[in-house]
Amino acid sequence: MNNSKYEIRIYWSASDNAFIAEVPELPGCMADGNSYSDVIENIQIVIHEWIETAKSLNRTIPVPKGKLVYA
Repeated sequence: MNNSKYEIRIYWSASDNAFIAEVPELPGCMADGNSYSDVIENIQIVIHEWIETAKSLNRTIPVPKGKLVYA
């Protein structure tokens, strides 16, 4: 279930008292965790679920682009 080809942004949220992970290429794909390793594990699960849900709804699944660069 390793979907590590997608860019994952991880940051600490003081208001949530947790690490937050976001996947910019998959709208709404986010997870949290009490530790860095927890959030990595959780976001891998959520990416898998996001992709499986998109497949079941016949929606387009973005091709992983890796690190996103904006000009």
